[in-house]
Amino acid sequence: MAVTHRRAGAPEKPVLDGLEEKWSRRWDESGVFAFDRSKTRDEIFSIDTPPPTVSGSLHVGHVFSYTHTDTIARFQRMRGKEVFYPMGWDDNGLPTERRVQNHFGVRCDPALPYDPDFTPPEKPGKRQLPVSRGNFIELCERLTAEDEKVFEELWRHLGLSVDWSHSYQTIDAEARAASQHAFLESLERGDAYVAQAPTLWDVTFRTAVAQAELEDRERTSAYHRLTFRADSGRTVLVDTTRPELLPACVALVAHPDDERYQDLFGTTVRTPLFGVEVPVVRHPLAMPGKGTGLAMICTFGDTTDVTWWRELRLATRPVIGWDGRILADPPPGIETPAALAAYAELAGATAHTARERIVELLRESRDLVDEPRPVTHAVKFFEKGDKPLEIVTTRQWYVRNGGRDAALRERLLARGTELTWHPAHMLVRYENWVGGLNGDWLISRQRFFGVPIPVWYPLDADGRPDHARPLVPDRSALPVDPSADTPPGYEAAQRGAPHGFTGDPDVMDTWATSSLTPQIAGKWRSDPDLFARVFPMDLRPQSHEIIRTWLFATVLRAHTGHDALPWRHAAISGWILDPDRKKMSKTKGNMVTPGHLLEQYGSDAVRYWAASGRPGTDTAFDVGQMKIGRRLAMKLLNVGKFVLSLGGTAPESAVTQPLDRALLAALASTVDEATAAFEAFDYARALERTEQFFWHFCDDYVELVKARAYGDHGDAAATESARAALRTALDVLLRLFAPVLPFVTEEVRSWWQEGSVHRAAWPSGSEVRRYAGDAAVLATASEAIAAVRRAKSRARLSMRAEVAGATVTAPRAVLDRFASAEGDVRAAGRIGAVELREAEGALAVEVAF
Repeated sequence: MAVTHRRAGAPEKPVLDGLEEKWSRRWDESGVFAFDRSKTRDEIFSIDTPPPTVSGSLHVGHVFSYTHTDTIARFQRMRGKEVFYPMGWDDNGLPTERRVQNHFGVRCDPALPYDPDFTPPEKPGKRQLPVSRGNFIELCERLTAEDEKVFEELWRHLGLSVDWSHSYQTIDAEARAASQHAFLESLERGDAYVAQAPTLWDVTFRTAVAQAELEDRERTSAYHRLTFRADSGRTVLVDTTRPELLPACVALVAHPDDERYQDLFGTTVRTPLFGVEVPVVRHPLAMPGKGTGLAMICTFGDTTDVTWWRELRLATRPVIGWDGRILADPPPGIETPAALAAYAELAGATAHTARERIVELLRESRDLVDEPRPVTHAVKFFEKGDKPLEIVTTRQWYVRNGGRDAALRERLLARGTELTWHPAHMLVRYENWVGGLNGDWLISRQRFFGVPIPVWYPLDADGRPDHARPLVPDRSALPVDPSADTPPGYEAAQRGAPHGFTGDPDVMDTWATSSLTPQIAGKWRSDPDLFARVFPMDLRPQSHEIIRTWLFATVLRAHTGHDALPWRHAAISGWILDPDRKKMSKTKGNMVTPGHLLEQYGSDAVRYWAASGRPGTDTAFDVGQMKIGRRLAMKLLNVGKFVLSLGGTAPESAVTQPLDRALLAALASTVDEATAAFEAFDYARALERTEQFFWHFCDDYVELVKARAYGDHGDAAATESARAALRTALDVLLRLFAPVLPFVTEEVRSWWQEGSVHRAAWPSGSEVRRYAGDAAVLATASEAIAAVRRAKSRARLSMRAEVAGATVTAPRAVLDRFASAEGDVRAAGRIGAVELREAEGALAVEVAF
């Protein structure tokens, strides 16, 4: 690595504007952040950087959390570690597809052939233009490439110390090969399997959804009380919020201890309108206090229905299709002319319309008791969806995750305790998620821009696929696309033909690839030497809401694939809150983009605000903090210029005066505290302690020694002592601030030192302490000069006003400390005679004008 920073001397009028462009360019030219892969694993600190979703624009939440990571990267680099800090782009999945659809006005139709001459419309029309899967993927790749350039430019402006030669995409060939390789390994181990099962389904995107992608949203609905009838003539009342699923009813259920229905258990009743005979069963999940105590089990209304259906081994009567509409053909059991006529009223309707129609039918048949009763309740949605989820029966791929395997669950819980969490309490979120899993990880998606599931299926004589015997590719052929590539032993002409083959049409969930970011960034399959140097990684930084998805899935893949944790530490960031203390997000419409903030306040100021947010803690968006950060950066410029303007090249050993040695003692303690904080991944604490000392340094020490540093005391050794202490403190402070304020610290240091501050050694408290004295001397002198300033303020005098005399009253030990700094206090306060009086109690200063 060539470092070409040259000493330039302090400019006449230092400014912050332009530092980002200047130093970003020089860092690139000199390779300051280039990763040296010749280092051993013990010498390397590797980071599993979160790949941001490339689907629009970065927001201030990104700036917040990525700054946290960068402060750790810069600290570790200064501690002597070779930092592996790659940047990835999460560009596959639904967010990208939605952006492409809206941006170009197209939609994917896999039935259409690829058009090599296709050009998207200049402006999106009112109706989306159907295009082939190949053309759609090309548009996704084109748009994400454009977005990635914009993202990289912003990251560079922010000052991320990333080695940009180590970047990846979650859809590039390396990522696809790694993801498919991991899938095939899971298939070999028996961890991956295909099953026909009830599946959470988003009707808008027409894709399956995993448990980790769910969110509850409050929705208004209504309870409808329906009349079922037993053969004995007894009427049975049931409340439901989904009467449109009445034709899918397979049983009624009540709690085993519910006295009202003991005589009904084991008997059957008939459904209203359709007259289908269904059993009355018992199950402990039924709630006696909810409605009538009886619930309708349908296939499927919610996840509880799935549990009841599976555990009670009930029949299946699906009525909801992939498009969210009532299926055209009635389910088994609906056979009478009246039942078929009623079903015909619902066929083809959306769930909402079907609900309205069936309520009218129930009114007409007098099977609806009273009017619907309004209720507000939680409904499950896909986190990126706009309509409530349905549950449909589909063939999907799953990966075992402990949801149905108690032994695996326990091993994954143990992995959580092996990981060091920052902050520690975030472990509870992991444990709650793993402990609450109720099914395996559904990884297949019925989408287009994703990593294809790398299997084909042989076809029988009738052209039907045999899903029990998947055909797999040779590992050396990865990545593959089964929709275009041919499996081993077959010819392309056999696609779709009897005794031929067909490709699996699905892609993997984006988390199935993102869960392999350590393997992808470390080039697991293509560069084993690099992988051995960086894996397991040292740090996974991320936000707390995706512990259940990204963090858990990555732990799972490393545990099953490598028998290891993927990293040693997990550093968790909080959310950014708006002024109303609500989470900022794109979906809520309250998100702020960072471009104008970086331009207005400067990158260091924005980083200062971000680094002030404690690990794992939600932080308010606050431009006031950015203004403080800019003031701090400006003060660094000014105090740097002042210190260097004094001249002097004496070494640290020239620090001989008690006040100067007291400064070094206080500085050494600050170094110790900041170092300990950074070692604990608490960048906010490190910044807080450094900043507290810095303002103490500027407001008190610099003012106290200014006259002596100028040579006004007529003592050359005392002058050199002050100048050496000032330069030492400035040098140490620039290094302490460097992880948070990279631009201004690099600028000031370049005025008198060679090389980059970001490759300089992190300061050591013990080294600073070699020439330190009693820190209490500085505290006493600061207290005394503060008292003088207060007296001048009360008298409404300028701080430069002369003081005839001052009487200092304090215990003997305090007076002795004051005496060792008396000359500096008198010069700073412009004090004439000073009288010392010994007395118990706190230090007091009486000023005479």
